[in-house]
Amino acid sequence: MAERRTSSLLTRTRDAVWRPTAGSLRLLALLGVLGNVVIVVSGGAVRVTKSGLGCPDWPRCSGDSLVPTHDPEHHWLNMSIEFGNRLITFVVLGVGVLVFVAALRLRPRRKDLVRWALAQPMSVVAQAVIGGIVVLTKLHPAAVSLHFLVSPALLVFCVALWVRAGEGDAPPRPLAGPWTRRLAAALLVSCAAVLVAGTVVTGTGPHAGDAESRRYGFDITDVARVHGELAWVTIGLTLVMILVLHRTGAPAAARRRAHELAGIIAVQGAIGYVQYALGVPEGLVLLHMLGAVLMWITAFRLFFALRDRGPVPVAAPVAEPAQAQAPQPA
Repeated sequence: MAERRTSSLLTRTRDAVWRPTAGSLRLLALLGVLGNVVIVVSGGAVRVTKSGLGCPDWPRCSGDSLVPTHDPEHHWLNMSIEFGNRLITFVVLGVGVLVFVAALRLRPRRKDLVRWALAQPMSVVAQAVIGGIVVLTKLHPAAVSLHFLVSPALLVFCVALWVRAGEGDAPPRPLAGPWTRRLAAALLVSCAAVLVAGTVVTGTGPHAGDAESRRYGFDITDVARVHGELAWVTIGLTLVMILVLHRTGAPAAARRRAHELAGIIAVQGAIGYVQYALGVPEGLVLLHMLGAVLMWITAFRLFFALRDRGPVPVAAPVAEPAQAQAPQPA
């Protein structure tokens, strides 16, 4: 029974990649979204456990070994955490390659989906290179900040593919007025500013990834205040968006996305103030990083919910060859 289930799962996975439908491609794209969320949180775990130099070399872990080995200067747990984060990167890269192959094999082929899919493995490769720079610069805060910010950029491709795979290729039909759509774009800019400011706060605070790593020379109170003020601007824009969507009779999907965004930002704000008051404990840092990427994903889903691209294209059925008529007996 277990063998049959495993065989069936492998068959479905193969078909999802080699004979994809719009639904299976969308599922693969969702796996790409989830994979990038996991890698953000695992990267945060590397930082808060001071495992940033657990693998002190790149692309090898240490010396001539690709995997963790005994090193008197690095604890085995720190090496395992850093190496685990590297392995997750390869998993996300593998998913990105499968997504790209599925987008190429989809019929009818949709060129914009192929472009969004191609961006995923290419971005993961760039992320790996930047990760190497982080290690070789001994966790310089600017390199660490860039390493984190590549993940939200990669999530743009993943979320766009996830949404686009579930809709058609008709010209975008606005479902809200121009002012509402500009407000949604302003929300994206505000969320991006919050993410950038958050990396500066992290690069100034105590979680450097290693006890000897350099930090930004800013005052932690000042950068935390700027980060908090940007968060208040974002929640203000979100509340205005909710009011506008309800007063203009916007689609229910857009209103749900706006409510979700408001809830995520509210929880994020509470976690931020609590962790600041408690001296930035490790568990709350990881929750705060998770909330940051969820906020970013939801803001993009809200942006996409304000237009319609028609139904998903359906492949034309293949005509079956006509069977030759059997000769009648004399």
